[in-house]
Amino acid sequence: MDGLLKTRRYFFSRASATLGIPALASLLKGDLGAAETDTFPGLPHFAPKAKRVIYLFQSGGPSQLDMFDWKPALSGMRGKDLPDSVRQGQRLTGMTATQTSFPIAPTMYKFAQHGQSGAWFSELLPKLAGMADQLTFIKSMHTDAINHDPAVTFFQTGFILAGRPSIGSWLAYGLGSENKDLPAFVVMISQGTGNPSDQPLYDRLWGSGFLPTRYQGVKFRSVGDPVLHIKNPEGIDAGSRRRFIDELSELNNMKLADYGDPEIATRVAQYEMAFRMQSSVPDLIDVSKEPDRIFEMYGTESRRPGSFAANCLLARRLAERGVRFIQLFHRGWDQHNKLPKHIPGQCRDMDQASAALITDLKERGLLDDTLVVWGGEFGRTVYCQGKLTEDDYGRDHHPRCFTMWMAGGGLKPGVTFGETDDFSYNIVNDPVDVHDLHATLLHCLGVDHTKLTFKFQGRHFRLTDIHGKVVRPILA
Repeated sequence: MDGLLKTRRYFFSRASATLGIPALASLLKGDLGAAETDTFPGLPHFAPKAKRVIYLFQSGGPSQLDMFDWKPALSGMRGKDLPDSVRQGQRLTGMTATQTSFPIAPTMYKFAQHGQSGAWFSELLPKLAGMADQLTFIKSMHTDAINHDPAVTFFQTGFILAGRPSIGSWLAYGLGSENKDLPAFVVMISQGTGNPSDQPLYDRLWGSGFLPTRYQGVKFRSVGDPVLHIKNPEGIDAGSRRRFIDELSELNNMKLADYGDPEIATRVAQYEMAFRMQSSVPDLIDVSKEPDRIFEMYGTESRRPGSFAANCLLARRLAERGVRFIQLFHRGWDQHNKLPKHIPGQCRDMDQASAALITDLKERGLLDDTLVVWGGEFGRTVYCQGKLTEDDYGRDHHPRCFTMWMAGGGLKPGVTFGETDDFSYNIVNDPVDVHDLHATLLHCLGVDHTKLTFKFQGRHFRLTDIHGKVVRPILA
């Protein structure tokens, strides 16, 4: 047994040279002479158009019918039952499965075309409408999941069951960070006014799954310290903390040499990152030097920490500092009833700040190499959930078709791709699934989605699993 243990230790001690040193490469590159970034071998596969992603995830399922997917023929069909030829016996959620009828609920909001592209926007989105020629629309998104948790999980990880790495973790693993003092993957969450009791979000959505845990997202909080334990305890100064980290790293590296456990390398890297963040994060979140015109551009809510507008402003500041993947979750879009009451405020939360983010990035020369993505986990049904009245309707989950938009690096601006039927119920042209979206995002970053892999339990896994094709018509 002792001989076997020695053999194992010898093997792992040799393996630690490939596990421990790269784990610190992106953090200690000045000391270790490492390359500029700690990346997956061979990346990028080709010249990237984008260096980073800001993903504005709208949790709850925004209604494409009330925002982007204009269906004028529905105005004369109000209250009529959705034809069986359209629904085609497709599955329903438990919330509408017992309904005896499915009355059509046309949007209450006026639509108009904007910009030279002629993109359709409802009156709920005046600021984004002004950005029409900057945006790239996909009207034909669809997904496999019909309920929130698996649907959000699918968008984040490429799989409907929990446990796979999130897209931000894949990019941190593949491309590393451009800034040794900040994480490659940062997450922020805001609560919208549309539905205060919206679906919960779990930390595993920005987890690293079977990848080493140093690739997981770092959540920034809006109350108290932005990152837990970022400050030194009382009586501990920066010099003492530096010595403590160095001595602890020595102990951890001794264990790493003995056992070769990559999670020990992760621990070393995370302690070092935490120390560096003690100086980088306070500077990042201090927006006091931003000019008044910036707050005016993002809206009054941008002065309130934790709001979507404030998080958009921080997203720009993170992009300036080279953070690879910045994800903003905005809750409040789950509008099964009282949609006309809830969606206007929810759109106000998002509209001005999203448009300001694009403008701000463009003014600073960052939009060309920053990919901004906006969308939720699925869309909403054309038929009313519950009782349809003169001034009220609700909409159920609809994975069959919904709208997303993007802007920035690698995409053709002012383009609309895909088409739905007259009911925004089925796709009639150019379907795009979640794997296709992921493949396209990776392509913009110079990554061939079939080649970014990680071996786990004897199999080489990837974000797109065995699926995915790049949506080339929208590429610049």
